[in-house]
Amino acid sequence: MTIENENLTRLTLDGKEIILIGTAHVSKQSADLVKEVIEAEKPDSVCIELDDQRYKSIVEGEQWKETDIFKIIKEKKATLLLMNLAISSFQKRLAKEFGTNAGQEMLQGIESAKEVGADLVLADRNIQITFSRIWHNVGFWGKCKLLMEIILSIFDDESISEEELEKLKSQDMLNGMLKDFTESFPKLKTPLIDERDQYLSQKIKEAPGDKVVAVLGAAHVPGIREEIHKEHDLKALTELPPKSIVPKIIGWSIPALIIAIIAYTFYSNPDAGIQQTLSWVLWTGSLSALGTTLAFGHPLAIVTAFLAAPIAALHPLIAAGWFAGLVQAYFKRPNVRDFENLSEDILSVKGFWNNKVTRILLTVVFANIGSSMGTFIGGADIARLFFQNL
Repeated sequence: MTIENENLTRLTLDGKEIILIGTAHVSKQSADLVKEVIEAEKPDSVCIELDDQRYKSIVEGEQWKETDIFKIIKEKKATLLLMNLAISSFQKRLAKEFGTNAGQEMLQGIESAKEVGADLVLADRNIQITFSRIWHNVGFWGKCKLLMEIILSIFDDESISEEELEKLKSQDMLNGMLKDFTESFPKLKTPLIDERDQYLSQKIKEAPGDKVVAVLGAAHVPGIREEIHKEHDLKALTELPPKSIVPKIIGWSIPALIIAIIAYTFYSNPDAGIQQTLSWVLWTGSLSALGTTLAFGHPLAIVTAFLAAPIAALHPLIAAGWFAGLVQAYFKRPNVRDFENLSEDILSVKGFWNNKVTRILLTVVFANIGSSMGTFIGGADIARLFFQNL
């Protein structure tokens, strides 16, 4: 039986029949279509828009109980984990509103592949690599804006209209969340959509057998239809972007300049030098402590942020938020229940702040944001005092 549907695209490539199913990640109808097509077509392979990490998460459930929060902070992954949780929150709130489960169509693809004896192919690129390439593409101010967009998404609890749902059905979930940001930063589209279209098309093309069904977010179908006729280097698409030397130069030059200005001012006018030092300590320390306070950090985490920020802001390899986060984790260590409740707590603003896991992550991120703001304001004040006392 041949099924025809506006969400199906049939291609023939080198004797291989390829059927692309364009799905909405929050649509029960999409899951039903996946089941119907795989059962009718009985393909040799089923490709799904998941990587190994997301596959394990969706099949085994989020293994939060195994998370070592101290290790995450030490490995500088707190911001990345908070981004993942915010995106997961966005996806789950949509799914809850529409009475389905996030990723239900992917689960259906996995189950149906087993039922018909098809090979399962995890066809998407590792999400950490995608985030790394996004992070590399947007520059310093882009990073700041991206982080703010994601944090603000936590507060967005507006309901979605039927019209907006129809728009979401034609978008990739990640791209849907960052739509405004991709309009402001067109370069973001390359790692988020274009590169993944290339990666997905190559994996689909290389899937074993003569008949392949691919379960994809609808936004990827047009790109894959075009890219599948080209050859793509999967190794190149999964390489982490090279670290530019420019941020390192800037990262070390600004602190060196600030220290040099304060040292020269002390030499020429000790009173002005003391003013500069106080200004630096107060701006960086106070704003980092304020960020920790907004995250409802432990009092000692707030004090730690204040004390660490003036020093950490002068060293590119350390950050005040790491110290504040470690103190927060020590005094408010998450228990098993916090990790078990995490998937539900991230559905609301209150849950983000009440859960000990996300509060630690918020402490790290907000303390670092405050410290960065303090660096710019404090640095400007140091320059003002320097020129006044020339």
